[in-house]
Amino acid sequence: MAIDPPIVSIKNLTFSRGNRKIFDDISLDIHRGKITAIMGPSGTGKTTLLKIIGGQLRPDKGSVSVNGQNVHQLSLKNLYQLRKNMGMLFQSGALLTDMDVYNNVAFPLREHTQLNESMIRSLVLMKLEAVGLRGARHLMSSELSGGMARRVALARAIALDPLMIMYDEPFTGQDPISMATLVQLIKTLNVTLKLTSIIVSHDVKETAAIADYIYVLSQGKVVGHGSPEMIEQSGSDWVQQFMNGNANGPVHFHFPANDYADDLFASEDTI
Repeated sequence: MAIDPPIVSIKNLTFSRGNRKIFDDISLDIHRGKITAIMGPSGTGKTTLLKIIGGQLRPDKGSVSVNGQNVHQLSLKNLYQLRKNMGMLFQSGALLTDMDVYNNVAFPLREHTQLNESMIRSLVLMKLEAVGLRGARHLMSSELSGGMARRVALARAIALDPLMIMYDEPFTGQDPISMATLVQLIKTLNVTLKLTSIIVSHDVKETAAIADYIYVLSQGKVVGHGSPEMIEQSGSDWVQQFMNGNANGPVHFHFPANDYADDLFASEDTI
């Protein structure tokens, strides 16, 4: 039986910010119809990776292909066309504050399609029903709870029926009920809409509960990958420290620095 090619294929990716190497020759694949988690400690470049996949940032080396197209070789016109197939749930939700819920979800439909308002209305109500907020369509963003705002942002992300959705820390700042709702919603939408989902998160329990495959990043490398069961049994100290939330391990508390005593007694001019 033939195996479908991955919807996202990252090969030998290297990316730096100044002198700091964020990714050092990493490769990974995102398979169609699956929920893939990108996990790791804060500052490992998880959100940066989403920006590279979306073409907002260019790698120093390597390639990123989405649906068979090399993202960073596309013209602006073709990149915008490709982005219509990529839904994005931002960590902040990024709702337009001067619009109500209905118009936030309608916005991408009005911008990127020629649909009439009657069809847009049907689609908006359909997307809001999918996230359980059809009755909240006239509320402003300031009237929404954090969990509701995240769900409205998700309805907007699926407005154009994308092939895949990228979630940037979807569970951050959510109360237990909102978090459980989002976990269930992401899983349900992935199945019913036949989506491919990429979740960037450091919420281990919630993400591992719905992920089909997990990549763990640290120090610019992929330090572990596999199913949640494989990750749980990994022999990597890096993986075990992160997944179990251990204070001690290869990921240190202190950022690399000169010797403490040398810093204390050095000239003030060296600060």
